[in-house]
Amino acid sequence: MKPSYTEARLAQFAVIDFETTGAVPGYPVEPWQVGIVRVEHGQVCERGFESLLRVGDRPFNHHAPGRHAQLRAQLAVAPTTDELLPVFSDWLIGVPLVAHNVGTERAMLAKIAPLHRFGPWVDTLALARHAYPQLASKSLEDVTVALGLVPHVQALCPGREAHDALYDATACAILLTHFLSLPGWEQVTVEALAET
Repeated sequence: MKPSYTEARLAQFAVIDFETTGAVPGYPVEPWQVGIVRVEHGQVCERGFESLLRVGDRPFNHHAPGRHAQLRAQLAVAPTTDELLPVFSDWLIGVPLVAHNVGTERAMLAKIAPLHRFGPWVDTLALARHAYPQLASKSLEDVTVALGLVPHVQALCPGREAHDALYDATACAILLTHFLSLPGWEQVTVEALAET
């Protein structure tokens, strides 16, 4: 039987971003915020999911980006990852997952739901390296600036900025749709994206 290949422009993707505490001696790296958006038929869906995540009174790495210092009171009463697992499952199971530099998101999901098999994974960092090798920086923030995608991100996430999980998930989703609109990418498959 021939394998089935799904044209990426026709597929549904879940794009996920976690903001984390960063590494601190004696404490595991934990997510404190999650954002998830869907891409369907090459378009970013306007409704996404976001939540703060309870991390207790543990310290954060002082280099960890984001607004966590201003949100400590909300983080103390936010849902736990266990409480949100059914929501994660609804958004993530059965569709290809997308992140920019997938290592963090893959590791966080493996800790949250070790018995689930998520994926395949599409890494927009790998796609940026492939499509735009000339860019000096391939960070999500720098790539979206270089490609002129920031106004589109801001339109979908007004009042947000980089290192907010919903903003970054949206930026990653818009970056994915940008790649799917490039000449020569019309017939690219999900499987090919996942192998990049």
